[in-house]
Amino acid sequence: MTVLGTPRLVLRPLEAADDGEFAALNGDAEVMRHFSAPLTRIESDTMRARLQARWREEGFAFAGAFLPEGGLAGMVGLMRVRPDMPFAPAVEIGWRIAVAHQRRGFAEEAARAWIAHGFGALGLGEIVAFTVPANEPSWRLMEKLGMRRAGEFEHPALPEGHALRRHLLYRLARPG
Repeated sequence: MTVLGTPRLVLRPLEAADDGEFAALNGDAEVMRHFSAPLTRIESDTMRARLQARWREEGFAFAGAFLPEGGLAGMVGLMRVRPDMPFAPAVEIGWRIAVAHQRRGFAEEAARAWIAHGFGALGLGEIVAFTVPANEPSWRLMEKLGMRRAGEFEHPALPEGHALRRHLLYRLARPG
């Protein structure tokens, strides 16, 4: 499985040994404020198992962003979007950074490594990203990465009328 390195991070698939730290990340209400809800330990462990399966099947998925000295700073990576998304098929880049590591440039550093890998080794022609309009730090990062806003959509996983259903869509085409 692919392991990427940046000057300050090791980006690698999450393993069962990471479940405690991953559950703490996913269970933090502040980290999850722009998602439907914090995850329970069982939901987080199930998510990690699904990500591992994606790695085995497709060769990439969201990955842990680890500090070289140890410790999970967050989750950043590439993953195919759900088939019911209005812009599917597509590969998205996404990130989730622990509060203690936010505003330190880790999401940008890891995202740039994944974008280079996606356009390089994976041969992707485009990478998308999406978030709720209230998540300004996230969509500002999308813009900083060179992504362009490509409209809005209603997230199919959230029910009609849900406060987080409306999302902004960003796209980035492979250079050249």
